[in-house]
Amino acid sequence: MTILPDPAASQALLIGVHDYESLAALPAVERNLAGLTRAFTDPGLWGLPPTHCVELPQPSSAQDVLDTLSSVALRATDTLVVYYAGHGLIDPHSDELYLALPGSDQERLYSALPFEWVRRAILDPRIGARHKVVILDCCYSGRALMGGMSGTTQVVDHALIEGTSLMAASAKTRKALSPPGEEFTAFTGELITALTEGIVDGPSLLDMQTLYRHLYITLAAKSRPLPQQGNRNTGGLIALARNRSHPIHRPQPSPKPRTAPKPQPPPKPRTGPVSPAASPTPRTGPTPPAPSPGRSPDPTPDARAEEHPQTAAPRQHATPEADRTDGQRHSGRSASVRTRTIAVVSAALLVAGVSTTLALLNGSQGESDGKPKGGVTEATYNAAVGQVLKPGGKKGGTLKFISADDADSWDPQRGYYGFVGNFARYYTRQLVTYDPESKGTELTPDLATTRARISNHGRTYTYTLRKGATWEDGSPVTSKDIKYGIERLWAPDVISGGPSYLHQVLDPDGTYRGPYKDTSPTGLKAIETPNPQTIVFKLPRANGDFERMLAMMAGSPVKRSQDAKAKYGLRPFSSGPYKFRSYSPGRSLELVRNPHWKPSSDPIRNALPEKISVTITNNPDSVDAALIQGTHHLALSPDKLGPRGRAGMLSDNDRSKNLDTPRSGFVRYAGFPQAVKPMGNVHCRRAVVHAADRRNLQTALGGRVLGGDLAPNLLLPGIKGADPSFDPYGVLKNGGKPNVAKAREELKACGRPDGFSTRIAVRNDRPPEVDAAESLQNALAKVGIKAKVEQFDGTRSPDIVGAPAEVKRRGYGIVMASWNADFPTGQAFWRPLVDSRLQLPVGSYNLAGVDSPAIDKLLAEAIAEPDPDKAGEAYEQINHKVADNAYYLPFVYDKYVSWRSPRLTDVHVSPAYGGYDFARLGVSGT
Repeated sequence: MTILPDPAASQALLIGVHDYESLAALPAVERNLAGLTRAFTDPGLWGLPPTHCVELPQPSSAQDVLDTLSSVALRATDTLVVYYAGHGLIDPHSDELYLALPGSDQERLYSALPFEWVRRAILDPRIGARHKVVILDCCYSGRALMGGMSGTTQVVDHALIEGTSLMAASAKTRKALSPPGEEFTAFTGELITALTEGIVDGPSLLDMQTLYRHLYITLAAKSRPLPQQGNRNTGGLIALARNRSHPIHRPQPSPKPRTAPKPQPPPKPRTGPVSPAASPTPRTGPTPPAPSPGRSPDPTPDARAEEHPQTAAPRQHATPEADRTDGQRHSGRSASVRTRTIAVVSAALLVAGVSTTLALLNGSQGESDGKPKGGVTEATYNAAVGQVLKPGGKKGGTLKFISADDADSWDPQRGYYGFVGNFARYYTRQLVTYDPESKGTELTPDLATTRARISNHGRTYTYTLRKGATWEDGSPVTSKDIKYGIERLWAPDVISGGPSYLHQVLDPDGTYRGPYKDTSPTGLKAIETPNPQTIVFKLPRANGDFERMLAMMAGSPVKRSQDAKAKYGLRPFSSGPYKFRSYSPGRSLELVRNPHWKPSSDPIRNALPEKISVTITNNPDSVDAALIQGTHHLALSPDKLGPRGRAGMLSDNDRSKNLDTPRSGFVRYAGFPQAVKPMGNVHCRRAVVHAADRRNLQTALGGRVLGGDLAPNLLLPGIKGADPSFDPYGVLKNGGKPNVAKAREELKACGRPDGFSTRIAVRNDRPPEVDAAESLQNALAKVGIKAKVEQFDGTRSPDIVGAPAEVKRRGYGIVMASWNADFPTGQAFWRPLVDSRLQLPVGSYNLAGVDSPAIDKLLAEAIAEPDPDKAGEAYEQINHKVADNAYYLPFVYDKYVSWRSPRLTDVHVSPAYGGYDFARLGVSGT
């Protein structure tokens, strides 16, 4: 039962730091204290005696805070409220939250107050308060929830703590907000408004749970950082004020004097719905997650769980997600889109006990090169990364996928989403594909008997087809079927979408009109089919990655007689082990065995399940629920486990063994447009690189486990030419910390010893990128570089940051971005980023405006080189030149969280597909 604490037996301590020696001033904080004091001492709300509401502005030291806290706390026997507003700092080594004091800065954490000390002081058994409330309005305040308010093992009797509640202004990786021109900070301002004006249709008493729910909805409606909450026992029922908007507390007008007053009936309580227009509380919008009943995990264990709603679209620009959420693509595949609502963005505080699991996740799992090392039978965290989990599965059962997104198209020449290319291997085949186990990014024959026979100086590729490969009607797959399938790429007016690599390499001049318009008997002249078992590709110019392009689903055969043109994606004709049984767009897909498929003709696909089903839902929450409850085995997009699901699974030791956190194939970084002064000066660019605090950037993007590994250079590991130990700026050596001395040396060399001013461009729909931009801004300020963070419309990336003229006009000297390659080679990775010939007026990926004849020459040599190892040598040189010229500032090699059902067999993460290798999966127990 909710009751208002006895004001005579309760105490409040309000701590605020508004002026700092080294950090930015927060003038609104001083007003926060005054506003809360008025609310707490208002006789109509709570009515704390003024002597029971102690303000502590600008505390001189940690001891000052703790001594005052102890004095106040020992006087409380009913409820103790402790509030702090100011800057929050993070220890880069322990990830602990520190409360900044007037003389604090990030480089001298010993001058700040560890929140753990505050926690221990509040939970001191000598304190007699039955209820304890902590409210934190500072950056990264959600980290306080990682330890909860249930006390530590040093607290002898947990039963003495009848109820504790902790409310934080932001998630552990998010900054709090103090909007310019507003009286209070964003979070505290809404709290003061709720306390003083009340909550329409709320209960008669404003308890912590009601306040949290109201603040969550109100702040979400304004696109501001979302609060977090953790409660123990009855902590959520602790009330801080009477609800002034409730009928029994609403002030009534004084009656007019009457000569002969008659008894009047009491005012009727308002019943029925309140008009939305009359309510300050949004009537629609996100529903806040329920607070934890005990120690609460960080509601956003991965900063990318941040993602706001996104649309399904092919890659728009190098500044993604991916979010793993932005039409991103993983290595060798296109985007796996996200459609997270803001309600899901802030994960539920569902369960307790996350600390043990997080310790597990931070254990020495090591990194994998993507090559399975053998098989393991016991499910553990990351068991499917670098090895096969539960190999040797048996045939049978139904493999059940679930997805919040349908395919962009199941037509092999039109599909471009990452999960489509992986899933399509159930019903399509290619001449070559990626080795399923031994070498995850190496090619192996599929429809072909061997890899290509390359001749004519790398311009002719010849394949012989396997015997026994058949269509679902039993007819053989022929070389003409493969040619026809590829020719369909030349009919964008009929089957739009899909990658254009084969089109560009086989017909760079665009002379072929496509199979629906071309009337010649030969068709595309670059492809010859001398007999049904032989196919020959004749390239106008050599390209060492041609087989990688053939391995994409666009290289799949299509039987001419079965081509339904624009409707082919509704029912593709199968050349693989499964065929379409039914498909309801946006709802479901079911595959059954292709009875004419012969295992002897297919060395790649296990074809273990009897059936394969896909449930498509427009509710992302239901994806997590289906996985957690076990009704489905896998998300179709491997990175689609939502923040609520992550929170629940990470905090459950039994479930966490079914999680993997592989690399996504993305690198997160910033580009330095050289056309914007002074970024045309290499020393100014190097100054930014040296001054950047990579550890804090990593934290902003989600941390080491869930956000990614520190990137010492731009080139993704696993690509020929990559060297993860290449550390030209000492990122790994220094643990990601900045080299301020080197930064200042470079500033002198670029003629700007006192620093310079610039702008950081970041998409407004990617909160972790915004956090990273602000982290970079803070680090640069320490060497005199004044960088203003400017958010732009993320949906317009191609014509804003992808347009060099617009970038120059806006003065964007730093652009936040991320990137991956459609297939894991240096050509796919480097060309869009550094090839001067691909510097487009709109939609350019070359953010830095790289125009280097030396790099262009190395690219041309590497692309024409058929030997991947020799090509890798050139790509390694490019990596060194890019680093030396500081065109880009790499942050992390991105990771994501993926769930696999304990009933799956033959599970491993394929670096080529950026997720589990669907074609090898089996399912047991069904």
